[in-house]
Amino acid sequence: MPLANDVLIVGAGPTGLMLACQLARWSVGVNIIDRHAGPARETRALGVQARTMEIYAQLGIANRALELGKQATGANLWSQGRKTARIPLGEIGLGVTKFPYLFILGQDDNERILGERLNALGVSVRWNTELIGLQQETSHVTATLKPTDGSIEPATFRWVAGCDGARSTVRERSGIGFPGAPYEHVFFVADVEARGNIVPGELNVFLWRQRFHALFPMRGPNHWRLVGIVPRHLRGRDGLGFNDVIPELNTELGMAISFGACRWFSTYRIHHRSAQRFCDRRCFLLGDAAHIHSPVGAQGMNTGLQDAYNLGWKLGLVASGHARDALLDSYDEERGPVARRLLATTDRAFRLVVSEHPLAGLFRTKVMARLAAFAMGHASIRRLAFRSVSQTGIHYRQSSLSATPAHWPEDAPRAGDRFPWLRVKFEDGDDVADLFERLDGLGFNLILIGQKGARQELEKFAAPARILTIADNSINDDVTARAKLPRPSFFLLRPDGHIGLCGARLDGSAIERYLSTRLHLAN
Repeated sequence: MPLANDVLIVGAGPTGLMLACQLARWSVGVNIIDRHAGPARETRALGVQARTMEIYAQLGIANRALELGKQATGANLWSQGRKTARIPLGEIGLGVTKFPYLFILGQDDNERILGERLNALGVSVRWNTELIGLQQETSHVTATLKPTDGSIEPATFRWVAGCDGARSTVRERSGIGFPGAPYEHVFFVADVEARGNIVPGELNVFLWRQRFHALFPMRGPNHWRLVGIVPRHLRGRDGLGFNDVIPELNTELGMAISFGACRWFSTYRIHHRSAQRFCDRRCFLLGDAAHIHSPVGAQGMNTGLQDAYNLGWKLGLVASGHARDALLDSYDEERGPVARRLLATTDRAFRLVVSEHPLAGLFRTKVMARLAAFAMGHASIRRLAFRSVSQTGIHYRQSSLSATPAHWPEDAPRAGDRFPWLRVKFEDGDDVADLFERLDGLGFNLILIGQKGARQELEKFAAPARILTIADNSINDDVTARAKLPRPSFFLLRPDGHIGLCGARLDGSAIERYLSTRLHLAN
């Protein structure tokens, strides 16, 4: 049976599209299928975090996202119908990233811009095609595909990526468990027009003794995405629609809010689950196929996109013959702990938000808003909260791909961390430039700081990396000091922008040894 392509991606949601884009950029042969007839028109995921926007910038689609979405400048918390706090979000991550805010862009629009980019890279989604069989061999995977015309198509691939959601066929066919459970509540989401006593252009969260509602501003006048909990007496009703929940909304909101046209309404259950492992030999799980959790913090879609970003460069190196298969083992090693930590933290927060216990209701309506506003009034807490929610603080320090020397300063960026976003002067330029815009997203980057006399060492350096030398001057001294970057130091960045190796004095042989033994680069 002929080899159809290097990678089969099952599922053309945001995660699958991101992985396909990354692999296409690495010139990896990729097929992407989806059992649906076309892209989703409805969406639950809304928040696009700063780390996702940084990845979009590397893909060349950040400006398109900014055109379609809306920056969240603040979150307003209402308790029992009265506004109790406002949390500013406009520049909450200033200095951490080029995108220091929460950005609101529906999943459907995310899929649109990723799909446009994928088409520009010469890859198209094959819709109306279902995966019905999977057989792994030592060197390949045989997938059985079923188009809607009823025909059966066996095809052989080197790897299969399951981006096919909570009911993943790839996960089930790989025999990977998916432990967890649904929350007891039933939720609704509605795409509506709303007017009245709500802060326009900002997130409005309404906290009640028994439940909550949230209104997210969308593109267009009076356009909102409304999320809430279906009242108990309405759960299980056939044909439940937006008109059925309006009376309860009017009673609970207790405010002068009127709802106009409802473009879309849906109910759903939320689960909290994590796959027992994220790969099985030549099959990988990403996004909702690997982990599903509560919507607290708008982390779900963004986590799936980062799954794809992490796996993409590793598959790119291995598929092209530049790295050995052992590099792929680090995908589960790095992304599994991230998902499990996220699952634990969002689960605890979500249970507090939706709990019907009287003490939880009292905390939600009397304490939560004021406590959040007080905490966010402190710069250090704002910075910590932003790094967590924006996913810029995600690290792989415990990964086998991370090598930090002994006696490295405790407060300095370490191997496994995302390298800090900086605006500096490079040796080859006179103007201050965005370091992230200089990084090679399809290779390694070597950052040199205070490395006088490194020319001779660089002449011996044969590893594949773009070399960026941060010039010695007062501007850069201030920038590197604020980022806790030691002088002298060097940082070898992986293609995803995370630090692989760091040290004081440049040592070309140590870098080459790292790339060979840790990154499994082929000679």
